[in-house]
Amino acid sequence: MFPVRESNKSRLFGKLRYWWSWLVVGTIVLFIAAPLLVYYRFKKKRDAFFAWCDWGARIWLRASGVTVNVHGLENLEKGRQYVFVANHRSYLDTASLYVFAGRRIGLVAKKELLKVPIFGPGMAVANVIAIDRTNRERAKESLETARQIMEEGYSFGVFAEGTRAMPGELLPFKKGAIHLALQTKAAIIPVVFTNSDKLMGKRTGVAYPGAVQMFLLPAIETQNESGDRDLMEILVESRRAVANVLARENKKLIDSNHGIEGDQQLEK
Repeated sequence: MFPVRESNKSRLFGKLRYWWSWLVVGTIVLFIAAPLLVYYRFKKKRDAFFAWCDWGARIWLRASGVTVNVHGLENLEKGRQYVFVANHRSYLDTASLYVFAGRRIGLVAKKELLKVPIFGPGMAVANVIAIDRTNRERAKESLETARQIMEEGYSFGVFAEGTRAMPGELLPFKKGAIHLALQTKAAIIPVVFTNSDKLMGKRTGVAYPGAVQMFLLPAIETQNESGDRDLMEILVESRRAVANVLARENKKLIDSNHGIEGDQQLEK
């Protein structure tokens, strides 16, 4: 990876954009999402609330100055539900997956989010589940909830690393996504996000306008003639697919930077 030289002015605008984007989020949550969560929690209308979540995510991306270039929509079969297994380097990944996966989508979140005011109680309405592997009964209940949601035509998105990685990192994948796919007998779509960490990276406190690249890779089947495939085999295959695309895109970046440096040398 090549270091990015920032001027003080650029970083100042980056910080202002960062806080502006979170001001937009706070406004949406307090004045729109919270009242709707209360309303739809009793109405139990997933589709209606999903439309509002989709709208909110689009507004936030726009407020952050971010566009999303989606590659690989042709890998999705019409009318089929999937478990999208993605890498995670930025908050932008979550909104991008939610809006541009080509499906109505639910998300698997950390169990700690259940304790967050407003969000925690409304997770079920927003099609967000938390799988607690330390509690077998709760884990089974969560997987059953996911199965029911998928029967209503939803897919699920999982950030398999379990947390945001630092720029250039791909952390080990956790097994939860594969458990979910096996339990629901859904195929896996590996998803790769690039450039999101440069626009709003972990622990940077800045946000820059630009384009997130989102790659939807060919499906990985979780079933074969004899039933369920081996969990670890699927886990390794999913992570390898993501790692290969990250390596390819990183090589493109390195090659393009070498080309720029070469042009500059010729000009001298």
